[in-house]
Amino acid sequence: MTANWAGNVTYSAARVLAPQSVDEAQHAVAAATRLRALGTRHSFTRVADTDGTLLSTEHLDRIVEIGERTVTVEAGVRYGELGATLEEHGLALLNYASLPHISVGGAIATATHGSGARNRSLAASVAALDLVRANGELVHLERGDKDFDGSVVALGMLGLAARVTLDVVPAFELRQYVFDGLPWATVEASLDDLLALGYSTSLFTLWTDAGVHQVWAKSIDPVDSCFDAPAADGPRHPIPGADTANCTEQLGAPGPSGERLPHFRLGFTPSGGDELQTEYAVARENAVDAIRALRPFGPQLTPLLLTSEIRAVAADTLWLSPFHERDSVCIHFTWKPLAGEVLALLPQIEATLAPFAARPHWAKVFVESPAALYPRLPAFRELRARLDPDRVFAGAFDAQLGM
Repeated sequence: MTANWAGNVTYSAARVLAPQSVDEAQHAVAAATRLRALGTRHSFTRVADTDGTLLSTEHLDRIVEIGERTVTVEAGVRYGELGATLEEHGLALLNYASLPHISVGGAIATATHGSGARNRSLAASVAALDLVRANGELVHLERGDKDFDGSVVALGMLGLAARVTLDVVPAFELRQYVFDGLPWATVEASLDDLLALGYSTSLFTLWTDAGVHQVWAKSIDPVDSCFDAPAADGPRHPIPGADTANCTEQLGAPGPSGERLPHFRLGFTPSGGDELQTEYAVARENAVDAIRALRPFGPQLTPLLLTSEIRAVAADTLWLSPFHERDSVCIHFTWKPLAGEVLALLPQIEATLAPFAARPHWAKVFVESPAALYPRLPAFRELRARLDPDRVFAGAFDAQLGM
């Protein structure tokens, strides 16, 4: 049996295939009656689950072509390895998630993201993709095509995104700074300024009355101050007490953006390692009210948390992106591996955030279906009916979208 990264999901698939090439993957898809793609398994939901065949992209990890403005890769390439190669060519990706360990295909299918008030999700950097349909046909879609915005963040429901073309920019350096401690009063009064402090900024909290215990700012220029928070006197880990050797370099030392934007180093244990995750995105103008609404849950949250992160993500146009047509602030929870307690608390959290139309991260644990929060969902259902009429790519997650 195959389980996800966290071990909280055991997949139902009868078999797992690991094709060595896109051509081999096309044949595998064409031969299947029910199939889902599987990346690095860094999802905490059943988004990749099926009772048929799982197709692992672990060997579809080639960098196909590096151009001046784009790079084309196979879906199984991990972001950390791609970033290192691009750096050698004087290029960089626009942004990264916290973990460089995840695959390009899985990240874009679920609208995984990094941070930054002007930075969009990783999926928004997709310029084109080659989609393997149920009959094994390879379909090429480019930004601007009729079906493109519905096909990038598609949760694996339209086919296998075998190759992806991403926007790149000239290589740039960032410095990473950490500041210790800000009271809730400062966070609530100055949230927009805080989240725009650097190219990428994250606030970490345990939801105690003390407020935010760390501010991480990744910036091109030096960041000399952060309101009244003192600069950290040494490396920090987002999880208090965890090994700081796993984290990317701090204390203002300049380095390639691909080695500063992730919180964790490739090749080291990311985050807590043994954990669950949940995340909700609210419109940026509602973020302070959402934080205020959650603060009374502090006594219930703190004992279950390893850490919690607040960060900004800019709007995009992708139909199933949690950031579809709204600049957002994400409230992320990294839980201790206490599934029963977490699942018991989530309905209360989601009810509290419901007035703010909070959209959950597709790959992180949530309870209520967010289908009503996606205005383009009817168009996506029509697209799916057209591209996969026989439901070859159906899976355990379909019910979350009323499919």
